[in-house]
Order: sequence, then C-alpha cells, then structure tokens
Amino acid sequence: MLIGVPKEIKNHEYRAGMVPGSVREVIAHGHQVVVETNAGAGIGFTDEDYIEAGATILDTPEEVFAKADMIVKVKEPLAEERKLLRKDQILFTYLHLAPDQPQTEDLVKSGAVCIAYETVTGRNGGLPLLAPMSEVAGRMSIQAGAQCLEKSRGGLGMLLGGVPGVSPAKCVVIGAGMVGSNAIRMAVGLGARVVVLDRSIDALRRVNAEFGSRVETLFSSQESLEQEVTTADLVIGGVLIPGAAAPKLVTEDMVKKMKPGAVLVDVAIDQGGCFATSKATTHAEPTFIKHDVVHYCVANMPGAVPRTSTFALNNVTLPYIIQIANKGYREALASDPHLLNGLNVYKGQVTERSVADNLGYDYVDPKDALEISYDTL
Repeated sequence: MLIGVPKEIKNHEYRAGMVPGSVREVIAHGHQVVVETNAGAGIGFTDEDYIEAGATILDTPEEVFAKADMIVKVKEPLAEERKLLRKDQILFTYLHLAPDQPQTEDLVKSGAVCIAYETVTGRNGGLPLLAPMSEVAGRMSIQAGAQCLEKSRGGLGMLLGGVPGVSPAKCVVIGAGMVGSNAIRMAVGLGARVVVLDRSIDALRRVNAEFGSRVETLFSSQESLEQEVTTADLVIGGVLIPGAAAPKLVTEDMVKKMKPGAVLVDVAIDQGGCFATSKATTHAEPTFIKHDVVHYCVANMPGAVPRTSTFALNNVTLPYIIQIANKGYREALASDPHLLNGLNVYKGQVTERSVADNLGYDYVDPKDALEISYDTL
C-alpha cells in the first residue's frame, strides 16, 4: 500500500501524521510512503530525515493525495484538503464529526473510507488513539489556565498555587476521565485547591484513591455544578461522549454568575464544547472574554507541543497503520471490531451512530456497510 502524509495546515498545527521512525517501520513491512515537503519541520525533522527512512518527498498536497491509497494525518482535513479526497481512498486521522456538518457533508460526498482515531476502541476499554492527546491536553489545560489567570491576559491576577500566607486559586475540573485526571495531577502539583465533579462514582473513587485529601470529589448534579463553577477561579471542561457532541453542562447563566476575571478552559471544544458560551479559538488568538470571564477554547491544544504530541500519537497509531496497510482496509476492519468502531464514513454512508444522530443522517451499521458477517466478529 502507498501511504501519504500531507503537511498539516490547520492554524498553528505543527504535528505530523508520521515520524521518520514510523515511516521506516511501515516500509519494512513492504509498503511505500510519500511525504509532503516540510511535513515534519514543526517537530524538528527535515525532508532528508524522511528520505533516510525510505520515504519519497513530494512538493504539494495535491501530489500526496493523488498518489496515496491511505492518507495519514493528525487533524481533520480542512475544506481544501477534502476536495482532494477520492472514492475508496482511506483517510485515517482525528475527525470529530458530530459538531461539524460541513466536514461530514464533504466526506460523505467524497466516497472515501474515513476512520477516526477518536472512536477506535481498546480491547481493555477506553479510546487508545484519543488517550495520548487527552493526556497532553489535560496537562496543558492547567498551564493555559494558569497563564489566563494573569491580569495581562484578562484574568483575576492570581497565581494558581498561591504563596505562603495567600490562598491558592480554586480549580474545578469537570470530568474525571483521561483529560480530567491529567489536569488534576498538574493542578495538585502546582498547589491549587482542586474540586472534581463527575457522575461516575467509580471515577471519583479512583481520584480519591490517588490524591486523597488533596482533592475534593463531588457527584456532578445541577446544584453541585452551579455551586462549584460560580465560585471557581479556574474551570476545566474535560467531558467526553465518544463520537458525540459534548453536552453543554455549564450554562450561560452559570457563566454570568462567575467572578469577573475567572477562567474557563474547554478541552471538549473539538466536540463542540461543554460550556454554553464556548466557541472554537486558535493558538494565534486563543482566548476571548464573555460576561467578564476569560474563555480558552483552542481546538488543537496538543499542537502547541507538537514534538511530544506527535511521538505520543505515533506510538498508538502505528500498529493500526500497519494493520490496515498489510490487510487492506476491508479485512482489517472485518477482523478487528475495535478498529471497526473507528469507521465514521464509508463510501457515502455515515457509520457512526452519534454522528448520524447529531447531524440528521441515516445511520448505517458498519458491519452492514462492509457486508461483514456477524459471525466473523
């Protein structure tokens, strides 16, 4: 199979779909790789590094898309990239389709086979291709939030951990999953007062077992959510429903009741955001102020630390890239129900239920779309 790695073009997105080491590994399995020139520049790799690994360098994205059987990216394809997709071509990347009608329409029209990192499931549970970026985003959310609390950024003018004799900031983390757990570790490490809300008692037990009295855990209800959010200095939104749009847990009325200069960091913004007042921002202009509250809603947070993020992502995507290349997409999907869960759009059909429900498409079971016998799974 010929695999193509275009250069990422989203605002301030420096990650790359494959590092040279991953290219070398794929080529060792008998496949070919074409890489757009300077695709790895943002993570410290030159075209020569990819050539040494065995890749062929192409000058334009048009050439990469035209030649490749499978496109491996990091972020969802933008409109100009979606025009380059063709029928039966495999697209393997983050998609986050549920809140994105234009992208979904274009992918349906393309006839491509679109597999989303974020809905591939793990054999032991979880979302293994989303997990490393959730780890990065969770940790970065505290860094970003701490900076936004500075007066020059519009914040309260507070040091997150305070100093002896001065109270630390109150950091409320909504969601105790992968994003939340990593945010908690960073916030505790910096000395913040941390409150965690979740509707899973098991998740709250895990937090309590790890952090003990350093963290306050609360069951998430309308009452507890409003009470904690409206008294917080920093709120981290780390809620995820796999494949679906994030629920708007924090209402506009809650935001209006927050302290002037308080900060919201919406890590769920890729899925539409979990604050009613959120709108996607970029690394170029990461924040906006609404109701006197600073909102940080960057849709590709891990892109700010691209080298760490790219290596972390490649560690988990490479086995699937090889699996798809070795077997072809149909056999790879048919033989692995967890990879099959990543199939969001297949030759004009929406095969992810949450996307279909959110955007008004007819849902087609991926097994039916691929004409896979249930006995083979």
